[in-house]
Amino acid sequence: MRLYFKTILLITLLLGVLSCGKKEEVKEQPQTAETKTEQKQEENGKRIILATTTSTQDSGLLDYLLPEFTKDTGIEVSVVAKGTGEALKIGENGDADVLMVHAKAKEEEFVKNGFGTERIEFMYNDFILVGPEDDSLKLKEKAPENIDEAFKLIAEKKAEFISRGDESGTDVKEKGIWKAVNITPQAPWYIEAGKGMGAVLQMADEKKAYTLTDRATYLSMKDKLELGILVQNDKKLYNQYSLIRLNYDKLGIKNKEEADKFIEWMTSDKALEMIKNFGVEKYGDSLFTPNFKK
Repeated sequence: MRLYFKTILLITLLLGVLSCGKKEEVKEQPQTAETKTEQKQEENGKRIILATTTSTQDSGLLDYLLPEFTKDTGIEVSVVAKGTGEALKIGENGDADVLMVHAKAKEEEFVKNGFGTERIEFMYNDFILVGPEDDSLKLKEKAPENIDEAFKLIAEKKAEFISRGDESGTDVKEKGIWKAVNITPQAPWYIEAGKGMGAVLQMADEKKAYTLTDRATYLSMKDKLELGILVQNDKKLYNQYSLIRLNYDKLGIKNKEEADKFIEWMTSDKALEMIKNFGVEKYGDSLFTPNFKK
């Protein structure tokens, strides 16, 4: 009996030794698009900061484009969405790696002052004047494509007007129109909100007031608002968007290659085609039109 137990013990120990010597086979999992993106992120380990206008964020454009950029490059993007004026200040302080803005005169001054090395026009849309759907001022009838005349009528009737009041591209455009018609709008009918486009549209909706907005943000929020388009298609309402390549050396920006890749990707055929198609399925027309010249 003792010999039997000793034999069993010996066999057990022998099997244990043999099993330890074997290496477990690891099956290699096929790579999906997601795992490839994760691998790129691990290899690159980079994240850039994009300072931009609220319209690119509120319209949903960035949520549509940036995941594809990250998938292609492995570079993640942190978005700081402010008005163009604030975005330029962020760039000037070296607190962003790249800018996406829409106020040509301010952008050109920014580059002229040495904070940027290149201004790259790549897409546009337009501004529209929206207001209460009942249109008590009859702007849609009296000035459907004349923004100057519409602003005069608003001031004459002292109808409530909500201004961005934040030095954004939209704010610059709006104040330029008041200046062109020689009117200095005054409280209480003129309200400077100091907020982004989405918040201003909500304020205008609540107060049944008028406001100037980019078309993309309005259309993306249209179903939640009781505001209609009253003035559109005036040539003065053209809205150009640009990318700003920052002065990396002057501003001490370290993510030079990643920022350059962002600009390269955003002006690629793939990205421009995506921009062209953004909004078509939902609204029947694109919210932005690419116009990058190679």
